[in-house]
Amino acid sequence: MNEPAAEEHSIETSSSARQLTLPLSTVLTGAIAVMGVSAGVCFGVLWFNARADLQATTQAAADERRAEQVATDYALGASRVDYKDLDSWVSRLKAGTSTELAAKFDATAPKLTEILVPMQWTSEGTASGAEVASKSAQVYQVDVFVDVASTSAQTPDRTRTTVHYAVAVDAGNGWKIVDVGGAGALPLK
Repeated sequence: MNEPAAEEHSIETSSSARQLTLPLSTVLTGAIAVMGVSAGVCFGVLWFNARADLQATTQAAADERRAEQVATDYALGASRVDYKDLDSWVSRLKAGTSTELAAKFDATAPKLTEILVPMQWTSEGTASGAEVASKSAQVYQVDVFVDVASTSAQTPDRTRTTVHYAVAVDAGNGWKIVDVGGAGALPLK
């Protein structure tokens, strides 16, 4: 028996090398375009970051001004005293304060009345300056200076002093005043 002869098939594969030729001007134009896009992206990122920083700085300055205004308004109200109407004064002391601070004023009001009525104390102030001294979390410590003109049974002629109020304003608590202190009267220059 004769076996059929196996056919040999050979497939020739030829790999022809292709060459891409680009003019130098095209390569340079492409490189410049890539660098331009990269520069644009970098500029965009830098611009976005600078804009965010500027917005944060602007907001921080606005918050400081608001804290100073809240503290100044409070100090002016506290400096306005008339021994004939101490209830209005106590209301001004409590206005815009936290519940805890208002309760302290309620507790001390009778003692203050015992002092101010016999002295026949009256006073009114004008703001001479305010500045944020520090900030911790959302609480601003504001130094407020008020020029106060006052009269009393002992000094019926008006006297003038500058009074320092240290006012803590809590931005996180609706810009409420959470503490008030001060160095008292300072000599006028």
